[in-house]
Amino acid sequence: MSDTPVIGVLALQGDVREHLIALASADAQARPVRRPEELAEVDGLVIPGGESTTMSKLAVLFGMMEPLRERVRAGMPVYGTCAGMILLAEKILDPRSGQETVGGIDMIVRRNAFGRQNESFEAAVEVDGIDGGPVEGVFIRAPWVESVGAEAEVIAEHGGHIVAVRQRNVLATSFHPELTGDHRMHGLFVEMVRAVK
Repeated sequence: MSDTPVIGVLALQGDVREHLIALASADAQARPVRRPEELAEVDGLVIPGGESTTMSKLAVLFGMMEPLRERVRAGMPVYGTCAGMILLAEKILDPRSGQETVGGIDMIVRRNAFGRQNESFEAAVEVDGIDGGPVEGVFIRAPWVESVGAEAEVIAEHGGHIVAVRQRNVLATSFHPELTGDHRMHGLFVEMVRAVK
C-alpha cells in the first residue's frame, strides 16, 4: 500500500466531494485539506472548481495561501480545475479586487471566459497524455488560458482556446472532469504524484 499516494482536495469551497470520489477511483488515498497541518501530510493536492475570488480570500483567511505557495514552489504536485486553474495562474487578466493566486504555472488566465452559468456546456476534449479518446469536459463559468510562458506545456485546446496546461508537477484544466465519471485526468494526476513521491 505504500505506493498509494495521499492526495488532498482543498476543501475551503467548491466541488470537493466529487474530487475525493474521482481520486479514490484513480487509486489514491484522498482526504479533504483545510488547514496547513493537513496540507503538510499530503503528497499532492487538487484545487477544485468553485468561485476563485471566494477561494482566494478563504485561503488567506485560513492561513493556507503562503503554505500552498511554499509547497508548490518546493515541487508538490497540484491539479487545479476551473477556479483551481485560476488560482494556479501567475497572472489573472481581470482579477477581482483582493484576489490572489497561488501560482505555479506561467500562464495568464481569463476568468469566466466561456460565459456565465447559463452558458455552461459539455464537450469532448482531446488531451495530450490521455489515452482512450477524448475526455468529456464540463465547462461551468470556465476560464481559458490567454497565453503561456516557455516552460508551460499546452495539453488541450477547445474552440481555439487553451483549456489544459501542465508545467512540471502542476496541472490545470478549465473544465471539470470530476463531474463526468471519466477519471482519466485524475489518473494522470495520480501518476504525476506517484512519480515524485
